Amino acid sequence: MKDLTRRNFLFGSLAAAGMTLAACNNGQGGSDGGSDGGDGGSDTPLVVGYSNFSSKFSPFFSESAYDKDAHEITQLPIYTFDRLGQDVYHGIQGETREYNGTDYTYHGPADIEITENADGTVTYDFTLREDLVFSDGEPVTIDDAIFTMYVYSDPTYDGSTVLYSQPIEGMEAYRTGMSSLSALIVEAGPDNTDFTNWTEEQQTTFWTNANAAATAIAQEIVDYCIAAGVNAEGDSVAACAANWGFELPETATVKDFGATMMEAYGNDIATLVATENAGSGISDVFPGWDEYTVGVKTGESASNISGIQKTGDYSMRIVATQVDATLINNLQIYLTPLHYYGDAAQYDYDNNMFGFPKGDLSLIRAKTTQPLGAGPYKFIKFENGVINYEANENYFLGAPKIKYMNWREMNDADKINGVLTGTVDITDPSFSKDNQNAISQANGGEISGSVVTTSTVDNLGYGYIGMNVTTVNVADEPGSDASKNLRKGFGTIFSVYRDVAIDSYYGEGASVINYPISNTSWAAPHATDDGYQVAFSVDVDGNGIYTSGMSSDDRYAAAKAAALGFFEAAGYTVADGKVTAAPEGAKLEYEVMIPADGSGDHPAFMILTEAKNAFAELGINLIVNDLSNSADLWTKIEAGQHEIWCAAWGATRDPDMYQIYYSDAANSEKASGSRVNPNGGVNQGGSNYMYRITDPDLDQLIMDGRTSTDQAYRKQIYKAALDIIIDWACEIPTYQRQNAIIFSTERVNVATVTPDITTFYGWMAEIENTEMN
Repeated sequence: MKDLTRRNFLFGSLAAAGMTLAACNNGQGGSDGGSDGGDGGSDTPLVVGYSNFSSKFSPFFSESAYDKDAHEITQLPIYTFDRLGQDVYHGIQGETREYNGTDYTYHGPADIEITENADGTVTYDFTLREDLVFSDGEPVTIDDAIFTMYVYSDPTYDGSTVLYSQPIEGMEAYRTGMSSLSALIVEAGPDNTDFTNWTEEQQTTFWTNANAAATAIAQEIVDYCIAAGVNAEGDSVAACAANWGFELPETATVKDFGATMMEAYGNDIATLVATENAGSGISDVFPGWDEYTVGVKTGESASNISGIQKTGDYSMRIVATQVDATLINNLQIYLTPLHYYGDAAQYDYDNNMFGFPKGDLSLIRAKTTQPLGAGPYKFIKFENGVINYEANENYFLGAPKIKYMNWREMNDADKINGVLTGTVDITDPSFSKDNQNAISQANGGEISGSVVTTSTVDNLGYGYIGMNVTTVNVADEPGSDASKNLRKGFGTIFSVYRDVAIDSYYGEGASVINYPISNTSWAAPHATDDGYQVAFSVDVDGNGIYTSGMSSDDRYAAAKAAALGFFEAAGYTVADGKVTAAPEGAKLEYEVMIPADGSGDHPAFMILTEAKNAFAELGINLIVNDLSNSADLWTKIEAGQHEIWCAAWGATRDPDMYQIYYSDAANSEKASGSRVNPNGGVNQGGSNYMYRITDPDLDQLIMDGRTSTDQAYRKQIYKAALDIIIDWACEIPTYQRQNAIIFSTERVNVATVTPDITTFYGWMAEIENTEMN
């Protein structure tokens, strides 16, 4: 499944977006502490260079990928997975699996047994090890897992985990009949006169604080735009608002800017702040916000979730109402301590008490900045841009050999030099050509050597060029053959310039892909598979455009000829080798937006510049809009005014396509779609409002892929779905980049670092074994 975080969506395609250091490491993963050495090993701290944190180090409410990594190193997920991203179901005994010619044994906190029943239900039986202990010495039991699941399932839960949306028996009955106070007040609006569920004073205070919060966010945006020097039109509020995608009169004030954003978001201040913030969270700008997160009972609801069943002190059963291949991924919860995040006195499973009052997560929210768990490291403190960790002597795989670890904030531009100068020991620079050359130079010509050791893996995601089928079509019929041919004409030109552009930007740090799916996925088609085809490599009659041995210039000429054929089939008037008139609903001019900092700094920028010249020869004007502020792209997409754009998707282990391409999500409104904030938080919902495809056959394939656990069958299903997406020509896959982790060969004993690092199994997966030199 693709990740809908705005960081991935907007910035994932930039060279500056390196991989996060601890992502996909099963919660393994810091500290200049002051305690005595002991079983934790070396007192020399391991220093890791990291991008900036937002202090939301919570397994429940973290928003940015970096904050998530920061808490994951302290947590223990209920099950683990291997180097290929495959689930380990027998963690207690351990499972041995071969990778790259070597057998590796994987141990985890639990065993899982999955049973598909004759009545269509599915049961997931979890059995925990009985010797697990949190870092504070308290034992781990199944009650901690059940508490965690009830937090994620609470009607007022507003974090990024989507357990509540899964087909778990009784989930809907438990969540119905209650909404958060903030949601109810927003729904009622500022002019509400019905004070059945809240007081007039609460409502007045809410709107006063909401409007003040919107103004505060507007001021942060204005300050940011001026400081960054991105306002070519001047530094007025209107100019700053325009750079953020909002139109205001020249005389507008910051308050006007805030009011405009409020209107755009339907007065949903929480979504506004989460999406448009320039550094603040809702609690930073809305005094007393927690009061409004509490649930208000609006009807009857179940007192428990019938499908979450305690079967013993160390076991539980989850009952799903149907087969859903994606559910197991959402069951990989953290074993968070009930006694720390909740209240043990309020937990009584038999009497439907689960560690906190239903609809009131204030206990859990209060621990957002100070995580605690059963992972390999203990969080000590975060100050002056450094997180300090200490080894957890209770870690079930053994106390890490490096006792202290520091995660230090730093800019991407400083990361390589940080390793060379000794500021940091490990970090994740972008793997651009320039950075590859800098590393090689430090090592005397090698990417790994006596100074720096480099580990590269494919990024869990890919870059693409997208097209909105409701604005790039013929006769307002997005799914017609004519409309598809129009978009295929564009796709043919874009695709032929991919090789030269990606090589120029990344060198060996990326490769061109031909299907809209990350190469890291088991469902990704390979060149040896039946039916594999280079993207947009056939003409309107289905004949191959290119032949072996063609020169680059011959390929470009062939692509232009094929594109002209598509445009003619779409209804364009063609004369003397170019189009002279457009059919109904189509145009001779289209805009493509690319977030390249206004300077062309983007892997796809050369694709667009070369394509612009090619289209000009064909009679079409391609306007390349190089955005200095990537927020403009997001705002225009949500308004449905976009035509063509460049971006990147992040991905997850499962290739489920529902959120991206399913028709029900094609016309999501701004407030209900998957609007995402710059730090990585996401409001759950579909993102097909970007492409706006409506295809019943594709919908059926997507659902068929969800309702089977047979991987071979699912791969066939997803290949057919990918072919439909290519046929719609709404997405041109461009590149699969590599991520790099670099180690100081001089200070880190690289022989002790996790062997055979993969996209799914990073260097922190076995952090307990890493040693300093």
